[in-house]
Amino acid sequence: MLRVIHTADWHLGQSFHGQERTTEHRAFLAWLLDTLEQQQADALLVAGDIFDVVNPSLRAQQLLYDFIVDAHQRCPELQMVLIAGNHDSGARIELPAPLMQRLHAHAVGRVSWLDDGNLDSQRLLVPLTDSTGETRAWCLALPFLRPSEITGRGQSSGPQGDLLQDETQSYVRSAERVHQQLMDAARQQRQPGQALIAMSHAHLHGAAVSEASERPIVIGGEESISAAIFPEDISYVALGHLHRAQRVGEERIRYSGSPLPLDFSEAGYHHQVLMLELDGERLGEVTALPIPRAVAMQRIGPGTLDEALEQIAQLPLRSDNADPQCSDHQCSDHKYWAWLEISIRLDAPMADLRARIDEALADRAARLLRLRRELPGTGREQPRHGERLEDIGPRRLFERVWQEQWGAPAEPDVLNDFDRLCQDVLEQDGEETS
Repeated sequence: MLRVIHTADWHLGQSFHGQERTTEHRAFLAWLLDTLEQQQADALLVAGDIFDVVNPSLRAQQLLYDFIVDAHQRCPELQMVLIAGNHDSGARIELPAPLMQRLHAHAVGRVSWLDDGNLDSQRLLVPLTDSTGETRAWCLALPFLRPSEITGRGQSSGPQGDLLQDETQSYVRSAERVHQQLMDAARQQRQPGQALIAMSHAHLHGAAVSEASERPIVIGGEESISAAIFPEDISYVALGHLHRAQRVGEERIRYSGSPLPLDFSEAGYHHQVLMLELDGERLGEVTALPIPRAVAMQRIGPGTLDEALEQIAQLPLRSDNADPQCSDHQCSDHKYWAWLEISIRLDAPMADLRARIDEALADRAARLLRLRRELPGTGREQPRHGERLEDIGPRRLFERVWQEQWGAPAEPDVLNDFDRLCQDVLEQDGEETS
């Protein structure tokens, strides 16, 4: 029996509306260490987006490497397999790989190609052993596939011109071809009774997207691939990229989801890691292990100001007011105060709105990160003085500017072109930091 923990999308170093989240990430990693030990896990799979940006802070990197060292010390036989996501620099993820292998941690950041044009599959295949040291499964560790790495590559026959001219279809076909070549190589490598676990950072057809926090992967979501590329002999598919934990068609094809809500839109559902058991090639039970939240994330509204003030009055008091609702750390240490978003519907401009909200929150154990004002009858957020670019995001800002400039929404083709440019910038950032 092989026990595997599947997680993804840690986004270490994320800045949330201008606030750093080290306390939350540290609490999650401490919980994960305890879980790995308690569940006697044989392997940990981290399916990409380990960091939030391609050039993470030293503190974010320290969180990762401290975790790997601690995991090896507490669970000496544990194997860890990490792949780069679209937020990561593949080169940065792979840089410490020789040292990490001494801690039974395998880091895969990029795909590479052999002289004959085929995928270099061997570096992407990681044997997973049980407590006796016997190989029980193979992990097919496939990092995020950037268009520049795969389009026009990996064809053992036929000219490059045979690729579809449409960029989206070219990317999808190329991504599916890479997955297929890796699965073919894994089948040749494994012995009877050994399971195949595909780990990929990708967008699959039909999966639910958290629109507010997930960057377009390549071309605004049109680059998604079909779950049908994973045939029945793949015992489990460990996916990363989408933040909502979900199955895609079958029990064996799963997104673990992010361990923390990465936007207020993600506050309403549970966050988890997945534990799976493999008996030979047969997938046994898949168990969701809920992650406790070190810091709550709450939304108030949309509603009137009076309704918001009533809900604020129900929030826990700070510790200096001796509120019995709070544990010591929740109310005494501001690092654990809840993140708060408040949405107010207005009939007319209200110059002192922020002051009234701040006054109501003065004795409450909560931190206001976002105050949204909605115009009468539109349901749309009113632009506010001092609104931060990071709160808007590049795509939403582009749509606003286009609307103001041309008096009409941007066409899908225009948005697709913008998404391509954003992806090009991410790729260039990754190359510059490699």
